[in-house]
Amino acid sequence: MVHRILIVTAVAAEADSVSAGLGLGAPELLPLPGGLVLRRHTESPGARVLIDVLVGGVGPAAVAASTGTALAYAALTGTENPYGLVVSAGIAGGFQPLAPLGSVVVSSAVVAADLGAQTPDGYLTVDELGFGRSAHPVPKALTDRIAAALTAAGLPHTVAPVLTVSTVTGTAGRAAELAGRHPGAAAEAMEGFGVAEAAAAYGVPVVEIRAVSNAVGPRDRAAWRIGEALHALRHTSELLSKTVFMELEPS
Repeated sequence: MVHRILIVTAVAAEADSVSAGLGLGAPELLPLPGGLVLRRHTESPGARVLIDVLVGGVGPAAVAASTGTALAYAALTGTENPYGLVVSAGIAGGFQPLAPLGSVVVSSAVVAADLGAQTPDGYLTVDELGFGRSAHPVPKALTDRIAAALTAAGLPHTVAPVLTVSTVTGTAGRAAELAGRHPGAAAEAMEGFGVAEAAAAYGVPVVEIRAVSNAVGPRDRAAWRIGEALHALRHTSELLSKTVFMELEPS
C-alpha cells in the first residue's frame, strides 16, 4: 500500500517548483482526458510514496474541472489506489502584515471569498443564501503537522484561512473589504476553493499551501517577489516530501 497524493497548481512554473522540491527524480508523464498531464513522482518501483503533480489551470472553475478529472480517472479506471490527500499549491498575495513576502501560508480553511450576493444590507455568502457552501475546513491535525515541519526548518509561515477569488484584488479598498469580511485571512489566490470542491466530492482531505509573492492591494509589479515565492514553494515541497507526506496513512 502507498501514500498517494495529488498536488494541483495553476500554472507550469508553480508545478516546476513543486516537482523540483520533491527530489524524486524525473516524473513519469501520464495523459488524462481533456489534454491534462499528470507528473507522477515516485522514489522507485514499488515505492511507498507516490505524488502526482497537475497543472490545473487558472481560476476556480478551470481547476475544479481538472482536479475532478484526475480524481475521477483514478476512481473510474479501477487501476489506481485512491488519493489520500489533495493539495492546492502555488504562489499568492498575502494580507499584510500577517503574511510577509516570501513566507508561506498553510490554510486552516479554504474560503470562496466572493461566492455570494451583494444586497442593500451588505454581502451575503452562498451559505447564507441557502445555495451551498463557501468554505472547506482543513483538518487541524494536518495543519499542525505541516506547521511543525516548517517551524523545525525555520521557514516563516502562518496558519490561517486562504481566500479564493475570481478577480485578483488590485485596490486598497477591495483589500480592506475582504479583510473585514474574512478576519484573520492571510492570503488570496484563485484556485483553492475549486480544488477543495473537487476533493470534497470524492471524500478526500484537502489543504492549500501558498508562498507569498506580493501584498494584497494596489498592483505594484515592481514590488512583486515571484522568484522568492517560487523558491519558498520549492523549499516547502522539499520539507513536506521528507516529513508530512511520508507520514500519511497509506491508502
